[in-house]
Amino acid sequence: MKRLTLAVLTVLPLAVACGGSDTTPLFGTKWTVTSPSAGKQAYLTFDQKTGRVGGRLGCNAVGATATVRAGHITLGRPSTTRMMCDASLMGTERSLLALFGGQVGYRVDHDTLILTSGNGTIVHAVADK
Repeated sequence: MKRLTLAVLTVLPLAVACGGSDTTPLFGTKWTVTSPSAGKQAYLTFDQKTGRVGGRLGCNAVGATATVRAGHITLGRPSTTRMMCDASLMGTERSLLALFGGQVGYRVDHDTLILTSGNGTIVHAVADK
């Protein structure tokens, strides 16, 4: 019985972080941002092995540390490229950058990722298939 309990306690946090059997895993999935709108140009990918998040904010590339705990992700200070783009893409970038440098809540619902920052920024993304 002790082995079964230990196995459940070991696997359960991984299932929560990676999603259940009918849910897309957080790690290793390309999450295309749908809100705020940036077409298919903004996306994030979480790498469990390196403990980092990377992607594009609509115009510029981004990278940061990402520590995932049940229901929360602590995103480090972002490093980005510094290109200037269309005003709408730069607005999307400002919204997405508000997620970095602190803790955000997260939820994966089937193929949708929802990130919520402490300042009220909400980002929706869908799994790229």
